[in-house]
Amino acid sequence: MTSHHHFESNFKATFSSMRMKQQQGLVLFLALIALVVMSLAAVALIRSVDTNNLIAGNISFKQAATTSADAGVEAAITMLIAMRDNPANAGLNVLLDATHTFNITPATHNGYYSSANTLNLSSSATWDDVNNVLLPTPDASGNTIRYIVERMCRTPNVAIKDADCLFSNALLDTNGQQVKLPQNICDGPGCPVAGQTPQIRVTARVTGPKNSISYVQAFVY
Repeated sequence: MTSHHHFESNFKATFSSMRMKQQQGLVLFLALIALVVMSLAAVALIRSVDTNNLIAGNISFKQAATTSADAGVEAAITMLIAMRDNPANAGLNVLLDATHTFNITPATHNGYYSSANTLNLSSSATWDDVNNVLLPTPDASGNTIRYIVERMCRTPNVAIKDADCLFSNALLDTNGQQVKLPQNICDGPGCPVAGQTPQIRVTARVTGPKNSISYVQAFVY
């Protein structure tokens, strides 16, 4: 009777030991799976953070490029002033004379066009060193700035009166703040009259150091 009881005890002890080893093996397997899952989650988190940083960086570069486009607009306005003051325009009426500088698309393609139908501004081929004006040096952020100036008329190389142009409005008065037009401040022969000032569109394109591209347009007259 004692021997049989001893056999049962040994059998139970052996069986219990086998179950513990099986359980230990299962725990190890589950621990490995959990470790793999945690590793994948960590990798996904790192990639998510990197992606967010990349997006934030790209937005920052694009905002900087948009701000830099103001330099292109200002340079274009300076060019327009120089065209206006060109001695070749002496005695010419910009509304009536087709040879006035504002009414001609220069053969040298210096970035000024007497018609808005000449170029496709959304094409990258337009923004080479021929069709536009490139500012001599990049700005402090490393942005490259180019601009194109277009007379908002359908027909190129003719006087404004024949060019089917988009004209400016009359004198604006908003809450006492007046926006004066050339006919309000111009004095002498060749000055435009009310409703006969064509609008001019300036498009600046800025390419950032990481190929971020921004466009800014301004209408001047």
